Amino acid sequence: MTTSREIKIIARIRTDFPTKFGIPRQSGLIDDLKAVVVFETEYRNADALRGLEGFSHIWLIWEFSEALRDTWSPTVRPPRLGGNTRMGVFATRSPFRPNAIGLSSIKLEGIEVHPELGPLLHVSGADLMDNTPIYDIKPYLAYTDCHPEAVGGFIEPLQAKKLEVEFPKQWLQLISEDRREAILRVLSHDPRPSYQKDPKRIYGLEFAGFDIRFTVQDNLLSVCEVVSRADQS
Repeated sequence: MTTSREIKIIARIRTDFPTKFGIPRQSGLIDDLKAVVVFETEYRNADALRGLEGFSHIWLIWEFSEALRDTWSPTVRPPRLGGNTRMGVFATRSPFRPNAIGLSSIKLEGIEVHPELGPLLHVSGADLMDNTPIYDIKPYLAYTDCHPEAVGGFIEPLQAKKLEVEFPKQWLQLISEDRREAILRVLSHDPRPSYQKDPKRIYGLEFAGFDIRFTVQDNLLSVCEVVSRADQS
């Protein structure tokens, strides 16, 4: 019996998150976040996307490229539970799995045919780091994929309250206008691990070419500095 198979990378996604910190915990949470799926050379064939334009949402099957391991554990420590409670790996969406595969449901905003890069998928609501490898793309089918009666297990009671965000104008205006609402919503969802609650700690979130530094006290997130990544290189 075959115990392993080759799986091919068909595309990579371009997002505003060069690191994992700050990426939404689930897909679809922040539809202001825009991204582009760029196919690998072998798969830049518009025929492969014929008919996809009629769907509003798609599934991305992708690789947790920053969590590749040779071993696995049957239990993990979900950050949402404080990082101390163990749950079965198959009861979580932890990146540390026997196969480092992720699944995201996102909105398809449009398909562009680029003269050099071939067909591009413009999407919103992605929860992926920049340059994440994509293994497959499938249409989202509302009549079978949507389950309004679904129960959320141990996660359901943990739905976090949103933070109030204080982002001084002098810093916010450095962010391009088409990305401001997205970063405000990212920050309101509290990008910190749930076990980090030090009000004096300054956090840094890399987004769209900037390092956004902030503190959190009680329910208020305060941005204290925005630094261009280009200025730091």
